[in-house]
Amino acid sequence: MTARAPQGSVAVVGAGSWGTALAIQFARGGRTVRLWGRDAERLAAMARARCNERYLPSAPFPDTLEVQAKLPAALAAARDVLVVVPSSAFRDVLTQLAPHLEPSMQVAWATKGFEQSSGLLPHEVAREVLGPERGIAVLSGPTFAREVGAGLPTAMTVASPDAAYAEALALELSSANFRAYTSTDIVGVEIGGAVKNTLAIGAGLSDGLGFGANTRVALITRGLKEMTRLGVALGADARTFMGLAGLGDLVLTCTDDQSRNRRFGLALAAGATPEAALAEIGQSVEGYAAARAIRTVAARTGVEMPICDAVYRVLHERMPPRDAVRELMSRPLKAEIA
Repeated sequence: MTARAPQGSVAVVGAGSWGTALAIQFARGGRTVRLWGRDAERLAAMARARCNERYLPSAPFPDTLEVQAKLPAALAAARDVLVVVPSSAFRDVLTQLAPHLEPSMQVAWATKGFEQSSGLLPHEVAREVLGPERGIAVLSGPTFAREVGAGLPTAMTVASPDAAYAEALALELSSANFRAYTSTDIVGVEIGGAVKNTLAIGAGLSDGLGFGANTRVALITRGLKEMTRLGVALGADARTFMGLAGLGDLVLTCTDDQSRNRRFGLALAAGATPEAALAEIGQSVEGYAAARAIRTVAARTGVEMPICDAVYRVLHERMPPRDAVRELMSRPLKAEIA
């Protein structure tokens, strides 16, 4: 990759933990960043404190990061717009953005998950809302907001159908402690980000029930196989799932308690209802809704995903987790590479 001078500002839409962390990271690389969110009162508090006291209190804002309460002002003169909202809000936010976008503006996102009503991936939603000519990209991979905010060494993937756009974003996102790799397999990167959250709930359930390390690693390994099967059926490159946005993100989310999805599974194993567990976490748990969408997409494409289906039944049909494990373990034996 060839270094280039930053040009134009970045508008980050979504001021939660991950949106804030990515805004900080772009600002560290020298970009002028404007951070916008829906909650004007919280934005005002962030502007005064020069940090996100609720989610990332120990990550001060660089001088080039501006908190902006007005969406049109945040977008003004931006070259890149980065959307960091839950998948349930993705279409609505893009629809809100669309009238304010200049033709030259490119749109990226760090949103993970299928759209619930349609089963579409984020890039498919973006094409419907923004049109086929808009430059688009997705940022994904094994990253926790707190560690990015703290400047700890991190690697992730930037994927776009336009290799030059992926390279430009990767260059401007990277710094001494942050390395961004590029991909043109936007389908594979997005499927990795969608499926791993549901599998992480399963890992939390498994560990919370005391099933041990053997069970956890089997779940991760066979879950990766399910992820890859679905991805290939939808046109992804199987090699993507052995990288940061596939195996990397899956292992991270399944094994570390910073993962909201894993903590959700642990809470369910301790006896909490899904509603109580969601309330306790207090932030979006993407794997909960994703389980339903994955089931729909898998059925539509004829892909077998028994672990994801078992998690779905535990979450949405209130199947006892031990019964789900018993069913998985009693499935007919088969060759591993199949």
